[in-house]
Amino acid sequence: MTNKFKEFPGTPLSEGDFKEGKILFYHDQMKADFAWDTGVAIGSYLAALKEGYLLGGYCQTCRKTVIPPRTVCEWCFRPMDSYVRLEDTGTVNTFSLCYVTWDVKRIKEPELPAVIEIDGASPLHGIMHKLGEVDPEDVHIGMRVRAVWKPPDEREGAITDILYFKPFKEGES
Repeated sequence: MTNKFKEFPGTPLSEGDFKEGKILFYHDQMKADFAWDTGVAIGSYLAALKEGYLLGGYCQTCRKTVIPPRTVCEWCFRPMDSYVRLEDTGTVNTFSLCYVTWDVKRIKEPELPAVIEIDGASPLHGIMHKLGEVDPEDVHIGMRVRAVWKPPDEREGAITDILYFKPFKEGES
């Protein structure tokens, strides 16, 4: 077995060499300020949220309606430049009982994230959001829900303009 250090001679460094300034080094901090451009489709979606409604994208080739809208169809790769106003109601497709918040803090009462198929969108198309005003024991797949919106003067054009989705029965307003 050969000794690596004999094959590749060098001068070992110590912590003291750095403290005493015998080693030239430079410490830099990366300045990484970024801005995010929402683009046409998501920008339109966020503007609709600020106005208090949901917006989907419609593919004239596939005849699919998706939420949030996209600029290109995922199935036929054609432009999706038509927008459709959707209901703020839907059906719970799947859900979870979370005893840990998004910022990893334990909680006693669970948060209820759910994937909600939005009415007016094609089957299996929806958004993920929280459920509220419901006992966790009563949540089930297929449950009908409606968006609970922030007051108009508090909306900022974000998905959080919807506070949560709550259960409702058909015919209720």
